[in-house]
Amino acid sequence: MNWLDKAISVFSPAWAYRRVAWRNALRGFYDSGEIDRLNSRWTTINATAEQTDQGQRDIIRARARDLERNSDIAEAIIGAFERNVVGAGIRVQAKVTKDNGEEDDELNQQIENLFNDWCRARNCDVTGQQSFQEMQAMAIRRLIVDGGIIFQKVYTNSGIVPFSLQAREVDELDTSMNSLPRMNGNRIVGGIELDQYNKPVAYWLKQFTPDGFWTGKSERIDAQRIIFLWKKTRPTQIREISPLAKTLPRIRDVNEFVEAVSVKERILACLAVFITKQTPGGLGRNVKVDQQSGYQQRTISPGMIQELQPGESVQAVSPSGQASNAKDFISIQQRLAGSGQGLSYEAISRDMSQVNYSSARQGLLEDQRTYSMWQQFLIEHFCYEVYTEFVISAVLSGKLNIPDFWQNKQKYLKHIWIPPGWSWIDPMKEVSANQVALETGQETLEKICAERGMDWREVLKQRAKEVQMMNELGINIGGGSNAG
Repeated sequence: MNWLDKAISVFSPAWAYRRVAWRNALRGFYDSGEIDRLNSRWTTINATAEQTDQGQRDIIRARARDLERNSDIAEAIIGAFERNVVGAGIRVQAKVTKDNGEEDDELNQQIENLFNDWCRARNCDVTGQQSFQEMQAMAIRRLIVDGGIIFQKVYTNSGIVPFSLQAREVDELDTSMNSLPRMNGNRIVGGIELDQYNKPVAYWLKQFTPDGFWTGKSERIDAQRIIFLWKKTRPTQIREISPLAKTLPRIRDVNEFVEAVSVKERILACLAVFITKQTPGGLGRNVKVDQQSGYQQRTISPGMIQELQPGESVQAVSPSGQASNAKDFISIQQRLAGSGQGLSYEAISRDMSQVNYSSARQGLLEDQRTYSMWQQFLIEHFCYEVYTEFVISAVLSGKLNIPDFWQNKQKYLKHIWIPPGWSWIDPMKEVSANQVALETGQETLEKICAERGMDWREVLKQRAKEVQMMNELGINIGGGSNAG
């Protein structure tokens, strides 16, 4: 209440109250929405996702790749996703059922065996260089760094089925096509041809020479032959943006800080010696003399014994001071960088000195939720698409003999993907909890095995073989039908 309100309140408190109430109402209800001295430099505008992204997309991607090559902190974040999202690979499990509802184990095993053979580099990659597991790992790496990756479906006669994949980078999308007029009523944005609903119809990809130079031409590829992996976060978003965008400045600041501390430590480790004499200067053509001070230049080496001339004295200079406490600063920055990507400090630093069992387990559970989201993304947008195309190609090529496939296509395409599991922090506690959950019917063996990246059918088959052999050898180690 200012002086005028106070004066009015003496004669009419109600009038003064209404003045204050109206002024507060006009002020706004959100501090973040105020335009005052505290927010004077916070100037923003509302725009579509493509308008905000397209101007800096290439710069952000280039800087993210630079840190991927040169920053150990950036690599720690990327590597955490690569190891835990893909790891040894996301495996398929066919789920074809018979007419009576039971699983067709024979056909399922045949499909899985054929698919496992196709996953080898010489079959699944058109270049013959990467296995399907390595393609999955590259996909999650490029998703984190570049924001996206493109896989083109290629139909050739090589391999066990006439289908393979060609990995392509998002840089190959021809953005110069944006200036072209509409084609068949479609518009081109960021090298992607879109219909009236912003659904991709085709992709315009640059053509390159064998040595990697752009020919200046582009190829229009139908959307059905392209798997474009990128994560959409806004309805108006057309193309990718690197998830590291919010973290790049912090990682770069840490790198520069570490470099500055390293330089300071090297300076502090130096020992300088100055020799003073009554008559500066030296004789002889091989004597090096500093042009400014007039003193002869000398160097020292470990274990050196040097006699000085009369009138010369030695004065040692040791830089004083101590290095900054970089550990706390770097730890805080790593924690913030990790949290910006949905990861804990421990996941990207491997520093477990500040956690106990409970906090480590809680952090691991939160990290696993982040990894699970990316696993599900890869499965939904990449693995399902690849498996469907593989089965259809196998049927067309005669590798799979399914007479009624086209009449019951969805039935024969049923399958699930088993992502890699995670190890337990305390195996005894986890095993006991799983045992109780199984005995009380709260969990299934399929779910428990899937959480560890295993196939429950393979587990049971292998366990049955072990129990049978133990019975034949008369060995009793418990945990099977031979116990007792």
